[in-house]
Amino acid sequence: MRASLRAGLTAALKSRDRVAASAVRSALAAIDNAEAVPAASPAADTELVAGAAVGLGAAEVARRDLTDADVREIVAHEVADRVRAAAEYERLGRTEAAERLREEAEVLKRFLES
Repeated sequence: MRASLRAGLTAALKSRDRVAASAVRSALAAIDNAEAVPAASPAADTELVAGAAVGLGAAEVARRDLTDADVREIVAHEVADRVRAAAEYERLGRTEAAERLREEAEVLKRFLES
């Protein structure tokens, strides 16, 4: 699905579709964030400086491997967030912002259906 999202981003950028580009960029960023590993904190009783690492690459940590189901769940969550936010904007009378969020949700739904 990630490859499909990247291809969709390229297509959206080429066609200058700002709504689609924004939605896909946001979904890809959410996926990248989910792959990040939480920072480890050193034990309080050590003499090490917080975050200190010795040697080239000593601070490098492998990112999490997400399954296709994980990626789908993240994109579905992005869709749900946009739908909820659109409802809130609608309630507040910001119909243009609500419509844009609904359009972004529709873009991401297409990736879930494929």
